[in-house]
Amino acid sequence: MSILRALNTGATGLASHGEALGVVGDNIANVNTVGFKRQRGDFEDILGRSIAGASAVSGAGAGSRLAHIEQMWTQGSLLTTESPTDLAISGDGTFIVDGNAGGMTGRFFTRAGQFHIDAEGRLVNPNGLRLQGYTANAQGVLSGKLGDLYVDGGTVPAQASTAVDLAANLDSNAQVPALPWDPLDPGGTSNFSTGVTVYDSLGNPHEVTVYFRKTAANAWDWHAMVDGGELTGGVAGVPTEGASGSLTFTTNGELDTETVGAAAWNFVGATAGQTIDFDFGTSITTDGGTGLDATTQFASASTTTGLSQDGYAAGTVSGIAIAGDGTVSGVFTNGQRRTLGQVAIADFANVQGLDRVGQGLWTETQESGEALIGAPESGGRGSIVSGALEQANIDLGREFVDLIAYQRGFQANSRIIQAADEMYGELVNLRR
Repeated sequence: MSILRALNTGATGLASHGEALGVVGDNIANVNTVGFKRQRGDFEDILGRSIAGASAVSGAGAGSRLAHIEQMWTQGSLLTTESPTDLAISGDGTFIVDGNAGGMTGRFFTRAGQFHIDAEGRLVNPNGLRLQGYTANAQGVLSGKLGDLYVDGGTVPAQASTAVDLAANLDSNAQVPALPWDPLDPGGTSNFSTGVTVYDSLGNPHEVTVYFRKTAANAWDWHAMVDGGELTGGVAGVPTEGASGSLTFTTNGELDTETVGAAAWNFVGATAGQTIDFDFGTSITTDGGTGLDATTQFASASTTTGLSQDGYAAGTVSGIAIAGDGTVSGVFTNGQRRTLGQVAIADFANVQGLDRVGQGLWTETQESGEALIGAPESGGRGSIVSGALEQANIDLGREFVDLIAYQRGFQANSRIIQAADEMYGELVNLRR
């Protein structure tokens, strides 16, 4: 009977629009949930074949139902934060986390990048799920093994200085000192000096002063000295020479030759015989260079223009930096940087097939296909943005429009039921 079909049709309309209202409500409730992806209810019609045992009119409809709740994977806007461990993905892909969530243990996928470092030095989310990535060895070399991402970095051991690169201009108008070179009075028997900090095998710093003394036109000697109290057998307060040599220049001020005498530094308590190579540039005759890239001799005041050395003290991690390709670098207290690992990203052949399990997490299914795991910025995967979080891709204006449309649909279907009920009542009363 048509009245019964109308009642059933209205009931299905109430049910489908009620479920759709729930979808909109869920979207609005999660407007501030990091990494949340809005959902959309997909309606479909129902074709009635029989109602209450009576044959239906061929092709007659029997209402609607919410056939599928679709996840919308559009990119949410990125919100800048102050924490380098807050991560967002710009583009396709999800983070991979491992642990227990809602009684389930295993691997999960998420777009929520609120991570922090736990007591064991791992990157974890607020629920303790561990971020997965590629680990690195003590030398900073990445492996292809996926696992928990540790970012404590341990300690970088000290490295003894083995080379000093020094660039300077030595004044061509300088006069040869009247007094001969005196290692006990280096400042009074030289023309110019500059200092450099070097490190022994234990990571102890030592201030070495390099003195330059003009010996003739276009010819200079240099002497590298340290306080004797820092050397085995030395006397504190007495300058002690550890290395020396000579420099010559062309009449155009270019470094022509450079020589280095025997150099062995016996710092107290450290490995004896430490060799430190002093390099003043690519000299013309000695190195086959231009003679202009470092130390020169022009008619201007003597000054240091460049200084570097390769040693450093031991250090521990003072901070981390995460690049767009997911590489996690540790910044150590001794100024060194080392790769600690790399964040991994998962992509799917059918991201719509992922199963939502709450807490901003999804799991893979047969419909989604297996996770395609790789490095960010590879294989179509997005890049990592450190110090940012992806906001929910919710447009409140759109949600309220949908809310009004579903509400009107719900009200209209309730009127159908009301009208059919009144008609059915009149039909019943005909028997009285």
